[in-house]
Amino acid sequence: MTQLHALVVYVPEAHAEALLRAIGDAGAGRLGNYSHCSFVAPGTGRFTPLPGAEPFVGKVGSGERVPELRIECVVEEGMLDGVVLALRAAHPYEEPAFMTWPVNGWRQ
Repeated sequence: MTQLHALVVYVPEAHAEALLRAIGDAGAGRLGNYSHCSFVAPGTGRFTPLPGAEPFVGKVGSGERVPELRIECVVEEGMLDGVVLALRAAHPYEEPAFMTWPVNGWRQ
């Protein structure tokens, strides 16, 4: 059995398709005979760049609100490192906000 992990990432809408393609091509969102499976919902990202940051949006010391999309998918444990590398390469932010955790589901 292969352990599945949930992956959630937040990205500006203009970059969502490229990010979805990159993580899907790296193996995220594989379910049975399907690939690139995900759920996408809109929201607002909030952050304040600290000294030393090189923000994609906004400026150091100023709080920002950015329309973003929340992308959720599953990733087989053995593909997780490659998917995270693809996520970081495709994401426009210096420090992309994402999280992963094991889920109660598996593949045989």
